[in-house]
Amino acid sequence: MTTPAETLRSLARTRASLDGEEVTYWWTGDVYSWAPDEPYERVLGFEGLNVARLVQNPEDGQGAYRLLTREAAFYLDPDSREILETWRDQPVVHVWNDPANQKWRPFPVPVADLGDQVCFSLEIPLAYPSPLPVAEYPVHSSGDTYKALECFQFFARRADLAGGAPSVPATMSWTRMSPWLPWMARGQRPGGLTFHCRGRKLRSYAEVPGRTRAYIAGHHPEFAHAPETWTEPNETSWTYFRKLHPPKAESRREPEFTGRRP
Repeated sequence: MTTPAETLRSLARTRASLDGEEVTYWWTGDVYSWAPDEPYERVLGFEGLNVARLVQNPEDGQGAYRLLTREAAFYLDPDSREILETWRDQPVVHVWNDPANQKWRPFPVPVADLGDQVCFSLEIPLAYPSPLPVAEYPVHSSGDTYKALECFQFFARRADLAGGAPSVPATMSWTRMSPWLPWMARGQRPGGLTFHCRGRKLRSYAEVPGRTRAYIAGHHPEFAHAPETWTEPNETSWTYFRKLHPPKAESRREPEFTGRRP
């Protein structure tokens, strides 16, 4: 891994498979809340999966890849680990991101030497106009700018990467700092959430826990497979919530001035 292209190829073998075969990652963890003058609280469990297919498109240039994925994840009771349908009297909206695609071009991927393991780190700060502006979603929006930080780590054995297999076994960790979820109905209350999860690359989708596979089969069975072709834009929890709850016409009107002019 002496060049950005070689390093990206190793990451691609760790994250997916160079031969275009479907690869499933599964993870589990917890969601913690934080707010000024309040203790940290483990409010939810979290379990999810991503089914990916790696492809190359000549238009993207040499050494570039497209990662075609669907991603489903579920909020759990933090103790029983059962999938929730309500939380503190609010209906839960689970993660159904279709698609959740990425374009990769050679870049200096951060790599840590851990002896017999290699760790690829990806830190992704996000800041863009929120799909849920406060004027349209005063109860469900934390602000007009969506800001979050996603931190991924993928671990693979150095010996496996030295071989020629298109895909290598791997484990992963994921930490995310984000605003309150829209369905929590916290409005602009200060604070937010931290997701802390760990997982692994499965040998096949059949290794996903049976409870989770059954929930996907009963709600959105297409999430058992990766997309066949590239589409955009990506779905997020915020855009999905907007689709489920389109803004009401009255929320888009300019507020009327009712005060006395100076």
